[in-house]
Amino acid sequence: MNTTTPRQPPSHPTPFLPTTLRQLPSLVKGFLDDPHHRTPIPVPVEGREDLTAALHLASRLYSGIRPPEPLDTGVVLGPEDLPDGVAALARPLAREWIDEEELAGRVIDHPTRLLLIGRYDRLTLDPLRPLLLRSHRGAPHALSFLSGRDGPSVAWNVAKQYAVPNNSTNAIGLFTDTDRPPHPPGVRVFDDRDFERTDIQAEILGTDWRRVVFQGHGKDDSVNLGEFTICGLSPAAPARPGLLGPRCAYGLPCYKPEDKLVPLHRVAAAELVLSACNSGPLADLALYDPKYQLLLNALDGPARTVVSAVSVHDSDRPENVAWMRAALTGEDSVDALNSSLAGSHPYPAFMRFGVPRATPTPTTPSDHAPDPLVLTTAHRLTALLSSGLLPERHPLRPRLTKLARKTDLWAARPTHLADQSAEEIRASLTADLQSLDHAIAGQVAANPENELMNYPAHFGDRSRLDAEVREVTCHCGRPAQEFTRRGLVPYVLDTTCAVCMRCGDVTFRVPDAPRLLAYADDEVAQGGVLEVRAALTPARRGPVRLGLFVPAYLREDTTVEPATTRVRAPGGRTEEAVFRVRFAPDTAPQAYYFTVFAVQDLAVSTARRHFGVVPHRT
Repeated sequence: MNTTTPRQPPSHPTPFLPTTLRQLPSLVKGFLDDPHHRTPIPVPVEGREDLTAALHLASRLYSGIRPPEPLDTGVVLGPEDLPDGVAALARPLAREWIDEEELAGRVIDHPTRLLLIGRYDRLTLDPLRPLLLRSHRGAPHALSFLSGRDGPSVAWNVAKQYAVPNNSTNAIGLFTDTDRPPHPPGVRVFDDRDFERTDIQAEILGTDWRRVVFQGHGKDDSVNLGEFTICGLSPAAPARPGLLGPRCAYGLPCYKPEDKLVPLHRVAAAELVLSACNSGPLADLALYDPKYQLLLNALDGPARTVVSAVSVHDSDRPENVAWMRAALTGEDSVDALNSSLAGSHPYPAFMRFGVPRATPTPTTPSDHAPDPLVLTTAHRLTALLSSGLLPERHPLRPRLTKLARKTDLWAARPTHLADQSAEEIRASLTADLQSLDHAIAGQVAANPENELMNYPAHFGDRSRLDAEVREVTCHCGRPAQEFTRRGLVPYVLDTTCAVCMRCGDVTFRVPDAPRLLAYADDEVAQGGVLEVRAALTPARRGPVRLGLFVPAYLREDTTVEPATTRVRAPGGRTEEAVFRVRFAPDTAPQAYYFTVFAVQDLAVSTARRHFGVVPHRT
């Protein structure tokens, strides 16, 4: 793997003292008893070469010691799992400490800035889901975590909270594969154009970052930056037999060039922001073995603060702009990102691993309501251009038309141009609808990347979140939230989405469209057959076309039977259709997903489900 030449640590003394688990309690006491903060912070690294390397890297970033302002309430999850001395080291980080049993009543009923400390396997859906939902639109710094893959990793992350970055740790960076954001002074911005002409690996690993964002598509284990990949693999952590892993877990080469991988634990950053869906899932919702998870790899590194996404999110241009503004003004990343997304999701998208030191972001959440003047201008432009008030050759028409295009973009949540304008299609004749539904189903089956399938994002970007949120059950059996985004302009349809913290955005549909869920086994062997049951509840009596597709990178290894089918469904009753996905014997073992879709009256409903391909068992 090509890497940059390691930089030598600066001449100032490191604030950390490597030690053993046996010595930790006495050294913690000595550290806490020093009122001048001259005693180094003890970190147990015995048998952990990765943490020793992280301490060496941290010596580039930190030079001083200063306790952060304590949060209101602290809770240790599973204190028996942590080395002696860790709880004592964490005690100054919160004003009051309560037992885990007190968590539900006291903290949920009484808003507080809460700190949870515990091993990663303790961070599970129950009891954390209520806390996460409570923190949505809550007070600044409402919820913070300190965690790690094991006891020494937790101790390391507690210790980092006392460290102060040195003056040379001042770079702010944003690396994005999904946006081409503005370049404000003071922020080093890299987008897809730079990935083609710049050694991104060298840029990332050769810089001491005060705050840096990695934004792109990926899974629990990786974030894509063009051909470069932020990698979550920990060489030190043992693999856990029986857990699903990415391709490399099975001896296969990475799906991206291996000489362009960026090991996350080697990034010298005081704050890391992983702006990718599911970059930091809760322990029982994780897709992959902890050995490969981005979050845990980041926590093993030198970063004092790690920001990750607990589930899916629609982070885009507004969030990049909000984060850069927060980074330049010293505000908190998690508060800024969640506030910007508050109008798109009924849940907090990002979690904070670290005790906040940045200034709280103003708590008024963005509900993605554009400036009222924008909407007023759009309505007036529509009247001026469509009502016939102005003649076709009126000299103002070209300028009004240009402004109308701008107001359309301003109404979109991301402020860049989408691929295709939205249209509200209306039925005129039943025969035409049936013919068009048949054509749509055929086109989607032949080309699932058909622009029509981008409707949830395209419509959602021009919508605002409805206040009503419904509790539903995901097809994995876990609780999920269903919510609707209302179109801001007449030609945008409302969209309804169901989100599960494990499965992500499970279903999409528009009003009065079929409801759809998909059921299948969680795993299938190489060369095997995955049977899928599509449960359809149509909006009205009549024919519905259904189909199933897998991602582009899996299509050469699979056959879907049938590609599409037709169901004559009575209104108000659920019908089922069965699909079979056959896998080639050499299909790469890893996590995949399939999507079932239904078409009725020009409306497409989708249901997506994850599964894993595992090695063939002889």
